[in-house]
Amino acid sequence: MFPLLSKPRRSVRRPPQPETRTLDVAGRLMPLTIKQHERATRITLRIEPGGKALKMTVPRGLAAREVNAFLDRHQGWLLTKLAKFSPDTGLRDGGNISLRGVSHRIQHTGSLRGVTETVVVDGKPILRVSGMPEHLGRRISTFLKKEARADLERLARFHARSIGATIASISMKDTRSRWGSCSFEGNLSFSWRIVMAPPSVIDYLAAHEVAHLKEMNHGPHFWALCKKLCPHMDESKSWLKRHGSQLHAIDFD
Repeated sequence: MFPLLSKPRRSVRRPPQPETRTLDVAGRLMPLTIKQHERATRITLRIEPGGKALKMTVPRGLAAREVNAFLDRHQGWLLTKLAKFSPDTGLRDGGNISLRGVSHRIQHTGSLRGVTETVVVDGKPILRVSGMPEHLGRRISTFLKKEARADLERLARFHARSIGATIASISMKDTRSRWGSCSFEGNLSFSWRIVMAPPSVIDYLAAHEVAHLKEMNHGPHFWALCKKLCPHMDESKSWLKRHGSQLHAIDFD
């Protein structure tokens, strides 16, 4: 009898760990993650939502000098793109914050207790915030989450009733990769930051996720249903594409 010969095991090529570094863009220090991809045929560079970090994908084994040369050539492009992300969030007494597309001047009341509320003084919208000055951003975000939930629950349930769909639950999150999601169980999730956008954009997001209750895809039937629920869909999608990253750039911490 002959001993069974075992086949030699194939070595599995594990992808290299992503490289992280800090890139100086005209004095603005940006965290950069460089990831090698087996199937990548070219270099891609993108700005993460919020404009606070960069992500680069390169072909596997690409020489470091080529990566550095690419970054040097695209300094101007990065500078232009990052210009729309102001490092000053405006979250201070006298600064501004948008609510449903309307800029509100922030007024810190100086009182340790009290509610965060909107008022109109001399025809100008104001967001009054109490509490410690160092908690200003957190109190504003708490207020925005509450307003977002009120708007999105109302709009989502309205659209769901119109197509005979059932919503299992609605939750507010602070996701950067997507504005909303819908699970197969009927759970809807929204980014509360959308409440800073105009009402038509908030309505579009609610309609978009509700449409997924019937069409769990992005095919022609889905977009037809979405447009039926939200006739201004195209304009709202365009607004999010142009301004959505600016909403993610605001740091409430």
